[in-house]
Amino acid sequence: MSHLARGIGAAVLGAALITAFPPFDLWFLAAPVVAAFALLVREQTLKRSALLGFLFGLGFFVPMLHWTGMETGPIPWLILGVFEALFFIPLAVGVTAVQRVPGWPVWTAAVWVADEAVRGRIPYGGFTWGKLAFSQAESSMLSVASLAGSPGLSFVVALAGGLLAWVVVTRRMWVRVGAVAAVGALFTAPLLVQPLEGNGESTTVAVVQGNVPAPGLDYNNRARVITGNHVEATEQLAADIDAGRVERPDVVIWPENSSDISPFHDAQTYEAIDGAVQAVDTPVLVSAIVPTEDQQNVKNTSILWDPETGPGDTYVKRHPMPFGEYIPFRSIAERITDAVKSQPRDHLPGHEVGTFEVGPVTIGNVICFEVAFDGVVRDAVREGGQFLTVQTNNATFGYSEMTEQQLAQSQVRAFEHGRTVIVSALAGVSAIVAPDGEVRDRAELFTRDVMVTEVPLVDETTLATTIGAWPEWVLTAIGAGVLGFALVSSRRNSRGGEDGAEPEAPEMAEVSAR
Repeated sequence: MSHLARGIGAAVLGAALITAFPPFDLWFLAAPVVAAFALLVREQTLKRSALLGFLFGLGFFVPMLHWTGMETGPIPWLILGVFEALFFIPLAVGVTAVQRVPGWPVWTAAVWVADEAVRGRIPYGGFTWGKLAFSQAESSMLSVASLAGSPGLSFVVALAGGLLAWVVVTRRMWVRVGAVAAVGALFTAPLLVQPLEGNGESTTVAVVQGNVPAPGLDYNNRARVITGNHVEATEQLAADIDAGRVERPDVVIWPENSSDISPFHDAQTYEAIDGAVQAVDTPVLVSAIVPTEDQQNVKNTSILWDPETGPGDTYVKRHPMPFGEYIPFRSIAERITDAVKSQPRDHLPGHEVGTFEVGPVTIGNVICFEVAFDGVVRDAVREGGQFLTVQTNNATFGYSEMTEQQLAQSQVRAFEHGRTVIVSALAGVSAIVAPDGEVRDRAELFTRDVMVTEVPLVDETTLATTIGAWPEWVLTAIGAGVLGFALVSSRRNSRGGEDGAEPEAPEMAEVSAR
């Protein structure tokens, strides 16, 4: 295959990986794409692998993240897509190198997890969109997340891909049969793992999706409209309760930014929310952007509003997103694009875990993109969250697939921690996700809706919640260790050639045959 053909193939493969994610949901294609990627970079020089990895990353991230530029223009979108594609350079180099070591399907998967671990942490706290695990919300392998978290799920998908690649390159029939059987086991054995069942108790939760005046960044230009929408929907819920049409919930969840003006700084907004909460006569989890004392910056804040005592406990988003909620190197960024002006004040991070006590029930709460970060969600469960709420505002991204991709992340979190996940979205998609990852109910984009559901309370934790980040650290260490060994061995065994290219790599269990 020519270098040009490989380059084109890499970009096409990257684009093909998108189909494993929503809205396509062809989750079973993730492993074959990983396999094809491994074969594409196999026996290439490290420089060529690096280029192929970058082209694969461009093919994947640039179209996948197009929604990031829907309102801010192509420059921020392309910068983000190109930057994230850079992480596939060390991934490709690693996948190439470890294929020179016996057992390489396992090491390939470990390298993939290691690359995702780094990408999910640097720079500025990382970016986890596009993790292999998040393509598996509808997969037969989903339950692996409850054993080893999302990194474990990514590992199993990548391992299946490595084994499929092994089927292609091995010369022994019995090895091919064994590899195919192993892939079949990876796809089917997780079906035996059942989600947590809870303690037999439950609570009633209402989700209010009030909707916005219009999609895009202008959704918030008409002050008080969004708050008014959620107040009206909640008052209608109160009327339905009084009429006996629905059961009175124990708590009501409003979405992120459901108060379009800080109720702590505007009396009219405060009175409107307080009136709605009193009408429904149950605590309401509200959300607002609250200015700091000096008015220079803001905090993305969830507020538990009681019908008798008013606003009480709060949670400030711990992981604001760079460039979306705060601007690193603002003075430099302003010279590159005017889009910076759309975020004039930075969102400061909170430092407390998001939990709320409503009577005997503990709610674990995260805000928007935080659902994509393992530690933030895990902390909310470890701190006693008996079910999870995800308050989010996706109105900026219109009718794009962003909302469905984020919902898939909530599905993974549900099985991972054995908790019902309540997604409350400003303009959709709000959803009720059961502990097995199934979406039991949902409200569609840019509609007003109210969902009332019975939520099982769960106190015990899954293995993934208990052991935390250990699987990711162990797999990362293994991947880095084997990669280091492969690179050192490559230098020692090199017979010359660009970047130490050496003879064809040995296959697992076939070293002696060559």
